[in-house]
Amino acid sequence: MKQPEVDAAPDQRRCLVVDDEPIMVELISRLLRREGLEILSAGNGPEGLALLANNLVDVMLLDYNMPGMNGLEVLKQAKRTAPGVVVVFMTGQGTVKTAVEAMKRGAFEFLQKPFEDNALLALTVRRALEYRLLQERNRRLEGMVSGEVNFPDLIGTSAAMQRILRLAPRMSEIDSAILIEGESGTGKEVLARVIHFNGPRKLKPFVPVDCGAIPEGIIESELFGHVKGSFTGAASDAPGLIAQSDGGTLFLDEIGELPLNMQTRLLRFLQQKEVRPVGGTKAAPVDARVMAATNRDLKQMVKDKTFREDLYYRLNVVNLKLPPLRERKDDIPALLRFFLDKHGLRMKTKVSLSPEAFQYLLRYSWPGNIRELENIVLQILSLYPEETIRPESLPPSVTGEEPSMAAVAGLELPLSLRAYEVLAVKKALACCRGDVDAAARVLEVGKSTLYRKIGEMEIDLNVFKGDGGDTQ
Repeated sequence: MKQPEVDAAPDQRRCLVVDDEPIMVELISRLLRREGLEILSAGNGPEGLALLANNLVDVMLLDYNMPGMNGLEVLKQAKRTAPGVVVVFMTGQGTVKTAVEAMKRGAFEFLQKPFEDNALLALTVRRALEYRLLQERNRRLEGMVSGEVNFPDLIGTSAAMQRILRLAPRMSEIDSAILIEGESGTGKEVLARVIHFNGPRKLKPFVPVDCGAIPEGIIESELFGHVKGSFTGAASDAPGLIAQSDGGTLFLDEIGELPLNMQTRLLRFLQQKEVRPVGGTKAAPVDARVMAATNRDLKQMVKDKTFREDLYYRLNVVNLKLPPLRERKDDIPALLRFFLDKHGLRMKTKVSLSPEAFQYLLRYSWPGNIRELENIVLQILSLYPEETIRPESLPPSVTGEEPSMAAVAGLELPLSLRAYEVLAVKKALACCRGDVDAAARVLEVGKSTLYRKIGEMEIDLNVFKGDGGDTQ
């Protein structure tokens, strides 16, 4: 069944009216539409809470006297479902006690029906919206100070990124599934982490799953877990990644790569909120918010019957599109500053960019998006510490020169993150004269991790235990 979707213009502010009197709902809705608001309405508490859970709501006008579940009960649950929603409480049988109780439970204002002046209602809603905007602004500022939302891919003053920055705090408050679309390297996982770590599930696990990186033969066991003896090598029970996300967020990266048979099993989990491990006979409940990301056109895949339509609608309750870097070039200066500061501090070095080199970076089309920009910053910090970067020091892909291999100090270096990683490890070992403990501290990694990487890279430690070693 198709799930309710957030509208195509999520920047528009939305008001939810919950009242069992249809005439009152129509009166309020007509009045507030004149204020430029989108209106959702419900005739009872459970219906209102369902709309609140699946939509980005800024202000809720809530009646007290409703059958089944009164307004105070709805208010209590609403504040758990969407902590940031601003609630204006209404009643035709108001008492001071009811008003005080509503305020204690988080109501912003209390209005008595029938309204003496429609202008008072409009004014109250405008004030509630102003309060909502203030909440969002303060939350963004607090996040920037604490580092919670100071992620590189959310840096930017471009219109596209300002829209994402406005929406991210609002989406962290709801529990709906989110589908994030964008090219590789645009920061889809970073955005998912921002939403998770600023929401009510932030103290619970964020479990990323790269659907394209798990071999098809073991993907079912990886996602759903297995019981002892269910297949050769299953020496003990093992929980799957879905079960590990219980209470938190399951992030399904590159969801378009998931095989069709696994799409069917995933759909069952989304419908039933429970998983049965491979070889098991009992299903266990799992409470996890699901976010998915893709760089593919899922709508076209649905038409081609390579992606299930029902799964697409289950995942695409809220849709976000991250723009490629070539469409937000105004953000390049801020991103450069961020990466130069971040990695320069970690690598204990710094560089400066000449105006000519900076212009090349601004003109470049960035097919690898923000990930490519970060890789280039890593390269120039590794190869040109304490220098001013000029165009000839930039990768040929940026300056338009061939070949695609950069000749740097006589070194033919492939433009890959692994190559920069090898250089960083060698440089740290050289600076620390082969002392792995000291090099691990410089690189800010664990000693065992560095030993493993040294083995994988086939680096001879003895080379660095002399007069500084060879970083080539």
